[in-house]
Formats: sequence, structure tokens, C-alpha cells
Amino acid sequence: MTRASDSSRPTDASLSGPHYSVADRLDSGYGRADEATRSSDTLLINEQSRLLEAGGRRIFKFGFGQSPFPVFAPAVESLAKHAAEKAYLPVQGLPALRDQVAKFHSDIDHTRWDAERIIVGPGSKLLLFALMKSLPEADILIPAPSWVSYAPQARMAGQRAVRLDASFETRWQVTPEQLEAHCTADPERLKVLILNAPGNPTGLSPEEDTQKRLAQVAHRHGVLVLADEIYGLLHHRGEHRAFALDYPEGTVTTSGLSKWCGAGGWRLGVMHVPAELGAELFARVLGVASETWSSVTSPIQYAAMTAYTRTPGLGAYVQRQRNVLSDIGQWCAARLNKARIRTHAPDGGFYLFPDFEVHREALAARGITTSAELTARLLEEAGVALLPGSAFGCDPSRLTVRLAYVDFDGAKLMNGEQAALEQSATTTLIQGIDAIVEWLNQEA
Repeated sequence: MTRASDSSRPTDASLSGPHYSVADRLDSGYGRADEATRSSDTLLINEQSRLLEAGGRRIFKFGFGQSPFPVFAPAVESLAKHAAEKAYLPVQGLPALRDQVAKFHSDIDHTRWDAERIIVGPGSKLLLFALMKSLPEADILIPAPSWVSYAPQARMAGQRAVRLDASFETRWQVTPEQLEAHCTADPERLKVLILNAPGNPTGLSPEEDTQKRLAQVAHRHGVLVLADEIYGLLHHRGEHRAFALDYPEGTVTTSGLSKWCGAGGWRLGVMHVPAELGAELFARVLGVASETWSSVTSPIQYAAMTAYTRTPGLGAYVQRQRNVLSDIGQWCAARLNKARIRTHAPDGGFYLFPDFEVHREALAARGITTSAELTARLLEEAGVALLPGSAFGCDPSRLTVRLAYVDFDGAKLMNGEQAALEQSATTTLIQGIDAIVEWLNQEA
């Protein structure tokens, strides 16, 4: 492998044989790389939307799932107060913060969070990866659909990612029967079930009976459950059921400030590893942390202590978000269902997972047979940014998309009790949903 244009190669006659540059070897190696190291689809759609807007296009931004609400004001004030903090903090996290997180989640979730078994990380995303990297060889059982990073993280951690296909009829939830079948087929290998509730990309949570039966199966087969509950506080009715409530000894739980506190860019996540899982796993996760991120930014940790302190003001702040998101989510689902785009009304968070299957024949006549083609055409022709179901592990031919209904001014909606859809802050969002319906009704 040579490059004729490279004039800086050694010419010493003693150097015989082919010469390879670093770029040559990188090119060769990347040819064998899998999708585990590609950029996240959610981050890519955000950048793509920005570029199109910079070029003068009007884009309805339903692709990137970032909280539209301002960060809890007292936490911002605390961040400013502690801006001069510069010391490295303990790898595990500031002890006073871990105490506060333990009390907060023990009260909110009615489960035990032990401060000594909590790890503070730079967002729950890296904590999830650190856990997978710390495990012995395992099957990481991932619902399809589910968040885009679970499967790539599993592969990057050297684990085997296994998809468990869900359907509209099961409300996009993994069933206890599916978990039982997989565990029975290969009883010797460690199984790790990832559950995200309320879910990204669906906005849905398991029904209580389903969750209890999943917990029973997990207990019977020694399955480790990784409960990603980053949207837990944004359950629209305040009825989030922590998985650890049903399976405390085998559930690792993650959460953080990015969703309910509107602080995605602060990058602070928390993980609780129950004592029943032993010392080795916990030590390994801390080992990964110590060799990678060292500690979370000091001012952020001090500010997080304020965010994790329950007060009437914090309660009102979270409840207003729930009310706004519920109003908007219910309206969006109803509007799409009226257009025969099957959509479950959300339980929490700010996502919908519409299914265009009823329109398959009409869409095929327009040259659209995959979810990626569907979202590409919607962006090009209607200016609506969505993500294809295939990005979340669904069969590419299944005509599903993820819709993040966050294209509104959250700061304006935080004040007062007026219904969200009656305010100008949601005009763009309403127009975006209407744009999907109008595009769908166009003739081929």
C-alpha cells in the first residue's frame, strides 16, 4: 500500500519492502470497524438541523431530546457561588452530595439508596458504559426500540448486545416471556437487562404487573437489571415505579440532572449499586472512573447538592414540567392518531414513537419503504427533523420514528398555570406536528 504523492518517505536503500504511513494503517483498521464507534444518531440530527437552519431553512426540531426547560434557578445560583471551587474531588463523588442523593432517591422512589454505594459521574451515559465495562462476559439484553447508545456501548465494552424486539401491541415493552425464553436458552451466561422508564424513544413505562413479572423472571435466573431512570421524575402523573422496588438485590439504577433538572450540559449523573451485588463490581466501576474521568467538575457537584435538596420550590418546578409535558404529549399523540399514525400517548418524559405502518402502501408509492427514507423525506420536504426507528434498533423496514416534542419555549411555560397549548410558546411545535400530517396527506 503506497501513496505516490508522499515525498517525505525515507529513501535509504537499506529500508526494503513496502512502506506504510500512519494514515494507511488507520484506513485499513477503520475498514474493519463496526457501528459501535459511529457518532450517536441523536447528536448527528441536532447538528444537521443546525446546519440547515444556518442555511436559511425553517426546521421543526423534533430530533434531539434535550430538556426545553431552564435549569432549576437555586441550583444555578449555587453554581455561581461555587465557581471558584477547583480541587479534585473524590472519584466516587463528594460525600455530602452522595448523602443528599441517597436521601433524595430513597424518599422519591421509596427504595434504599446507600450513600456508600453511589457513584457520581459525568452524566449517566458514562456511568452506564463504566458498568458494562466492569462486568464479566455477559449478554446485554436491549429492548428494540431503545436508546441509541446502549448497543454501541455494550460492544465497545466487549460485551454481546442482544436485541429483544418489542411491538406496538406490547406498548414497545419487553415481555416477561421474552426474558424467560432468552434466559432458558443459555442459562450459564450472565444476562444484563437494560430497562429505561419512562423510555427513550417511546415515552412509555411498563405496567405495574408487567414490571413485577419481569422482576420475578430476573430473580429466578439471576439477571442483573440496569435501570436507566433518568426520566423517572418526569413521569407525567408522578407515578414512576422504580425497578428496584420490585427487585432491589439485582437492580443497578442510574439517574442524573439532565432531564428533570434541565441540566444536560452540566454532565452529572448518579449510579446506585446495591450491596447485594458485592464489593468486586463496585470496585471495578470505581477503577474505570479513576482511570478515565477522575472526578466530576467540582462546582457542578456543589451545585448538585442544591438540586438534590427537596423543597417546595423544587416540587413546584418539577410538577410544572410534568403538567406542560403531559398537555403537549397528549395533544401530539391525539393529533397523530387522528391522521392514522398509530401513537401511544406518553407516560412520561418528552418522546413519542409514531408508527406509520397504516400508510405503507401510499408511502411506497412515493419511494419510501424504510424508516430512514421516511425521516429523510420529512426533513427534506417538510422541514421536520425526526429520527428513524432503525436508529433505536428496530427493523429498518418498520415505518417508525422517534419524535421529541421539545420544540417550544420552556422558560415561558414555567410561569403560571395556563395550559401549555394556549400559549404562543408552543406555536412552533403545533405547526411542526401539522406539517407532518399535511406532508403525509400529499398525493404521491
